Amino acid sequence: MVTKQLNGIAPDEDLRRADSLAREIFSDVANKWALLIIEALSDRTMRFSELRDEVEGISHKMLTQNLRMLERNGLAERKVYPTVPPRVEYTLTEPGRALQATVDLICGWTHQHFGHIEAARRRFEP
Repeated sequence: MVTKQLNGIAPDEDLRRADSLAREIFSDVANKWALLIIEALSDRTMRFSELRDEVEGISHKMLTQNLRMLERNGLAERKVYPTVPPRVEYTLTEPGRALQATVDLICGWTHQHFGHIEAARRRFEP
C-alpha cells in the first residue's frame, strides 16, 4: 500500500499512515477512559481507588489497562510507596498535563454543543 506522505512530516509521525507510531499513540489516548482518567488527574495526584471512584462506570480491569497505557506513553507516572499494604499513586507528567489542556477543550466543546447534538440525535432516531 502506498500512502502519500505529508510535507515535512516523518512517516512515523503521519496519522494517515496505517503503520505510523503517531496513529498508535492517537488510538491509545483518544478513548473515553483515557480522556476521563486524564481529566480526573488534572487537579492532583490520586490513588487507584480514588481514580476508580472518580471515573464512574470504569471497571478495575479497564482502569488498570488505561493507566498502564498512559504510563507506557509517558503521560502518567506511577509511584509505589514501600508500605504494607503498598500505596500507589498516579500523576500526570508534563506531556500528560499538556494533553490535559486539549482534553479540557474537548470537554468544553462537548458542553457547548451538547444541546445541538442531543437535538440532532432525536431527529435522527425513527
